[in-house]
Amino acid sequence: MRISDLLREKRPTLSFEFFPPKDDIGFWDLYRTVESLRPLEPSYVSVTYGAGGTTRLKTLDLVARIKSDIGIESMAHLTCVGSTRSAIGRTVDDLRSRGIENILALRGDTPEGQREFVLTEGGFRYANELASFIRERHGDLCIGGACYPEGHPEAPGLEKDLENLKRKVDAGVDFLITQLFFNNDGFFAFRDRAVHAGINVPIVAGIMPILSAGQIRRFTQMCGATIPAELLRKIEGVEDDPEAVRHVGMYHSTQQCLALLEQEVAGIHFYTLNRSTATRAIYQLIKTDLQTDEPHSVVAGSVSDMD
Repeated sequence: MRISDLLREKRPTLSFEFFPPKDDIGFWDLYRTVESLRPLEPSYVSVTYGAGGTTRLKTLDLVARIKSDIGIESMAHLTCVGSTRSAIGRTVDDLRSRGIENILALRGDTPEGQREFVLTEGGFRYANELASFIRERHGDLCIGGACYPEGHPEAPGLEKDLENLKRKVDAGVDFLITQLFFNNDGFFAFRDRAVHAGINVPIVAGIMPILSAGQIRRFTQMCGATIPAELLRKIEGVEDDPEAVRHVGMYHSTQQCLALLEQEVAGIHFYTLNRSTATRAIYQLIKTDLQTDEPHSVVAGSVSDMD
């Protein structure tokens, strides 16, 4: 099923993102992890591409098996990195032949050791070019795109970033998933700016639970996401206690999700880092909340047993 059709149902989608391991043992471990999510009935699962295309075949195989064998809707990530137009065309054809209806079109991160994105001869430089190519080749596919509430790290400013995003949507993107963020006010402000700029596709919130102090430093440096001062203070206060850090991070993510749902977010996409226990727990809490009329709150003890 096309994710754009799910989003038109006006119920928030709840989804998970995984990355394909490089070896067969890891592949099947992850397959079983995704299979264990089936009783939760997630809206869909997405699988990333490795930087430089290092896990491309495993991405294709995994998304196909998730949909055909497990029965969960799946979305393949597709990047411009290291690929020619003809190679990308073959990949899109392969995905479509396997019954995949959803592709997340990305420029992609620069391969390790490179400071700037390098255009592959005969390839694409920007995600909007990739989205346009997919749309022309298979008009029935649902195409997702990335967006950055605090601005793309390489963009010269927020207005220019919105111009680039509008170009991507005009090229054929049906919905957007945000980079991870920890401040809902920033997300809502971005959503308002996007609408004002004429970007009217659904915007799904990307959420990554904090599981360690080191993890959060790495990711915020890489993508430019801001940590609210109060959250940072709490994490630094228990930095020497990994379990306490996880507890603080999970509690923040849960409250963050509940507040997003209260403000009618189109969906929530969990960046799992292939560790599904934490996101599974949050997913169950917020899905229960969606099905009841109870106040939007979670007691601290309910998120204490998460990894």
